[in-house]
Amino acid sequence: MALIYIVEDDTSIREIETIALKNSNYIVQAFGDAASFYKQIEIMIPDLVLLDIMLPDEDGYEIVRKLRNNAHTSRIPVIMVSAKSTEIDMVKGLDDGADDYIKKPFSIMELLSRVKAMLRRTQKEEVHSLSVGKVTVDVDKHIVTSCGDTVELTYKEFQLLRYLMINEGVVLSRESIMQQVWDTDFEGETRTVDMHIKTLRQKLGEGSSIIKTIRNVGYVVQSEE
Repeated sequence: MALIYIVEDDTSIREIETIALKNSNYIVQAFGDAASFYKQIEIMIPDLVLLDIMLPDEDGYEIVRKLRNNAHTSRIPVIMVSAKSTEIDMVKGLDDGADDYIKKPFSIMELLSRVKAMLRRTQKEEVHSLSVGKVTVDVDKHIVTSCGDTVELTYKEFQLLRYLMINEGVVLSRESIMQQVWDTDFEGETRTVDMHIKTLRQKLGEGSSIIKTIRNVGYVVQSEE
């Protein structure tokens, strides 16, 4: 299921968008200002952002420019949703980096159609193999090698390593790892991540040097310089 962030200061519109998307089986998190949105995006990158232009602390144009100028967020699909409906406003939004623009008021059917189309167009190509440092992963065959030797991993260890390697260079919080690998965001269970990282490192041996611990945050996979 796709994860969608809504950035909208109008409570009623935010609730309508949230309910409509959740009823269509999307995972949704909603924010009333830029500050809370920025805080969450450091924890987990969404599959799509619905972005209002008129926000209390920062306008949507500036937000989308910041997203595009950051290597970790530059490819997030962004649909601007605004009452500003002139051609100049639409062109400005698209020029600043938005992928689509919906005028308020809009119908729920239009919103869902635009979201579905955007996710379909921007869906990542399926990854079949991964390689970082001395570790390689054959996703299709579920085969992992470290320093040329085959490594036997449990299902969760494999999913954990795959998630870390797909996001090479991106610092992943324990919470985001729990949500993506264990399908839960219960904070009390994040100790599970540390335990699995420990056993994963032991099994990868010398190749485990690609897994870096980021103190008080989580983990990142990156090749040695």
